[in-house]
Amino acid sequence: MTRDELEHIIRASADVTDQYEFIIVGSQSILGPIPNPPEVFTMSAEADIYPLQAPELADRIDGAIGEGSQFHLTYGYYAQGVGPETAVLPRGWIDRVHRVQSAATNQRVGYCLDLPDLFMSKAAAGRDKDREFCMAMLAHRYVNRGGDAAGRCRATSLEGGHPPVGQNRRGARRQPAE
Repeated sequence: MTRDELEHIIRASADVTDQYEFIIVGSQSILGPIPNPPEVFTMSAEADIYPLQAPELADRIDGAIGEGSQFHLTYGYYAQGVGPETAVLPRGWIDRVHRVQSAATNQRVGYCLDLPDLFMSKAAAGRDKDREFCMAMLAHRYVNRGGDAAGRCRATSLEGGHPPVGQNRRGARRQPAE
């Protein structure tokens, strides 16, 4: 997916839901802070998206422009309507989002995750494809091993009642697995 295609999805999501602001999570969120990333980051045909003020309308997005829809068959990419619970994110992530707004979005707004927040979200998901995405982010130096995400991990806990990364629920440091 390209930045132009993401802008199209934001516009189409707005048309379907009559909403103004959207959150984009998942791999295509990278298109906010990095409009033209290397090909390894643009291989997905889907953007995970939900209306900021009315997440319950995500089903409309899924039905109208989701996988297998006429939109998908016509353009070769699609939106997956998700909810706020889809991604595990560090506290304060909403204050660091990157705004995608242009004539191509009909001035509707898509908020994409900051790179360290995206990295942490993918790492928390822990699937093979997420690990590969994280490794590519490291290889392309979109985050670095000693800073960015690592510092954010130590400074904050994840939303949803999770303990700070590297600690157990009682606040004790976790011992690395051997």
